[in-house]
Amino acid sequence: MPQTSRRSTIYFDPDLHTAVRLKAADSHRSVSDIVNDAVRAALAEDQEDLAAFEERVAEPTISYEASRPHHWRDLSLSWRDRHIGLAQH
Repeated sequence: MPQTSRRSTIYFDPDLHTAVRLKAADSHRSVSDIVNDAVRAALAEDQEDLAAFEERVAEPTISYEASRPHHWRDLSLSWRDRHIGLAQH
């Protein structure tokens, strides 16, 4: 059995409404088609993000410092230490 569309009232900002109307006219589609596609895409992206979080929930937590390559720590030394040779390596 085919699904029927549901009617809803949406209040757009004037500039957004103009942009949607122009896109609909340019693509020979209705404003409803444009809005439906945009909502579907946003919901699908949210679902992908939630799935990615679920996949990584068991991963261990590591600190920011531990995630940086060791050579980056040298970059955080002061200019004086690096260039005068006072840095301990």
